[in-house]
Amino acid sequence: MAARPPDSGTEEPDAIEFGIAAVDARLEETDLTFPATDEDIVDAIQNESIPFNTHGFTMDLRTALEETGRSEFDSEQELLNALYPVFEERRNSTSVGLLAQVREMLPF
Repeated sequence: MAARPPDSGTEEPDAIEFGIAAVDARLEETDLTFPATDEDIVDAIQNESIPFNTHGFTMDLRTALEETGRSEFDSEQELLNALYPVFEERRNSTSVGLLAQVREMLPF
């Protein structure tokens, strides 16, 4: 049985943020106001790749916004609601190998 490494004293998140939670976290670090266009959002977040699952797969923010079929959002909640099905579809359509699934189930 493996032992956990000693705590290094650095704070790490308790959960992995992906999908709209990752977008929301990145928006909190900006001064973006709504209503906002897709270009405003891409500029504010600097078009980062957004993880869409716990396995580290990412999606370009610009691509995700294009897949919403919208170019303007009246509120942050409206943006997140539009992005949710885009990330969910990508998550469901991305296959993860058997080895990755087994690793995810193990406690270490």
